[in-house]
Amino acid sequence: MNEHGSARSERLTREDAAYVARLARVDLTEDELDLYAGQLAAVLDHAAQVAAIATSGVEPTAHTLPLRNVLRDDVVRPSLEREEVLAQAPRAEDGRFWVPRILGESP
Repeated sequence: MNEHGSARSERLTREDAAYVARLARVDLTEDELDLYAGQLAAVLDHAAQVAAIATSGVEPTAHTLPLRNVLRDDVVRPSLEREEVLAQAPRAEDGRFWVPRILGESP
């Protein structure tokens, strides 16, 4: 048992850290391997502590606070006429704004 009362996972080795670095295509120095092996082991130990927490009977939740919709109701209001708006556009086609393609076509 470790200081937090849970069984400590097998310690991550320097070779494990080198393997993960190789998979991630990260070139690490010898000192960085030692540093990151310790840090990764600490992260994995913490994840093991979280996984050991008894959560049976706890309802799953997506947020800690109750959420409510804060949008206003849709209300029909007078607006500009389509023709008036389209007349202000640089280019319109078939009753819609014309815009250039995203790739390969200029306005």
